Amino acid sequence: MEISPQQLADKLRRGEPVWLLDVRHGWEHELARLPDQALIPLPELPCRLDEVRPGPGAQIVCYCHHGVRSLGAAAILREAGFESAVSLAGGIDLWSRLIDPSVPQY
Repeated sequence: MEISPQQLADKLRRGEPVWLLDVRHGWEHELARLPDQALIPLPELPCRLDEVRPGPGAQIVCYCHHGVRSLGAAAILREAGFESAVSLAGGIDLWSRLIDPSVPQY
């Protein structure tokens, strides 16, 4: 399941509870990231599920560079019982192009 950059921007603007999970590598996270998120690289996610702690009623939005790794992360989380987990369609790259050009592209 995916959420579009515009849908996420609308949720954030309305103050809806969202828990952002960056599933890229640390060096990518240092280059460009969304605010107020957690970083758990996709290969480490199955072993670090105990670190996934969204607030009450929060939707988990996984993101990566272009939206491929985050689809895998959302599937892992859903299988682990996190039913609200979705992937940011197009990743941080599309977010930068459509929503916030201050987020660097790489």
